[in-house]
Amino acid sequence: MTEQPLSHHSGKDNFDHRDLDWFIDRLVQTLVFLCGISAIVFIIGIFIFITKEGMGFVFESFDPIEFFTSEYWEPSDEDAPEYGILALIAGTASVTGLAMLVAIPFSLGAAVYIGEFASGKTREFLKVLVELLAAIPSVVWGFIGLSIMNPLIIQTFDVPVGLNILNAGLILGLMAAPIMTSIAEDALKAVPDRYREAAEAMGATRWQVIFKVVFPAAKNGLLGAVLLGVGRGFGETMAVLMATGHSVNIPGSVFDSVRALTATIAAELGETAVGSDHYGALFTIGIFLFLITFLINLTADLIVRGIRNQ
Repeated sequence: MTEQPLSHHSGKDNFDHRDLDWFIDRLVQTLVFLCGISAIVFIIGIFIFITKEGMGFVFESFDPIEFFTSEYWEPSDEDAPEYGILALIAGTASVTGLAMLVAIPFSLGAAVYIGEFASGKTREFLKVLVELLAAIPSVVWGFIGLSIMNPLIIQTFDVPVGLNILNAGLILGLMAAPIMTSIAEDALKAVPDRYREAAEAMGATRWQVIFKVVFPAAKNGLLGAVLLGVGRGFGETMAVLMATGHSVNIPGSVFDSVRALTATIAAELGETAVGSDHYGALFTIGIFLFLITFLINLTADLIVRGIRNQ
């Protein structure tokens, strides 16, 4: 039998053979890549947009001392408009602070029970329930604050108005608790089982293991969960708009009505003339909010990622 010589082009021809499957594979890779970077592109695009809209006010009319230290937000005054956001910052911080006082015990308690005590179907059911709570739209929470919490606070505490810091803090705390629970449970699960086994071998009870071994080992992850909850509370709009009473003042108690930064933007942006100082001031508030929530979420994400990589 005569052996046929192999063409020196055959290997290259097979390597360069590009059929339909090859093109589909490349198309899918491209689509997946675009989906992967889309979030980054959108975030950068949003930041560029709000910066562009707010820069006119920043360069022409912005007074940082008045903007950050004055409690008077009166942009519609035709003679002497004032753009102080101190009362808005105080309102946002007070509502978020109370929300964290509500959310931290709830979320840590739920995370400990799901991660350390529940098992099997009970654990899976509770995890699904927490995820469902996180999916409730914020406007629904706002309706609860407006129609249920408002008369309940008036009746219970004998105050004239139930739309106040207490109302918004409770609602916002319940909204932030699910995501905090999920992150906190991940932090508890990241603690190696040998830590628990070593503590139990030394005679520690279940609660002693949790408080003296698991919590210290997971403290950074738990801190990350709290920071994510703070970021959630700081950036929430609709529920806060409906539950705070929307009154510009520096609060003296939890029964005072306040106004949040986000709610101010949502309530006033549609009524302002495009390009006016009022319009630019609202976008400057947006820039401030974007930077604050970005820093909070970035810090929390770095802390959580650090724990997961340990």
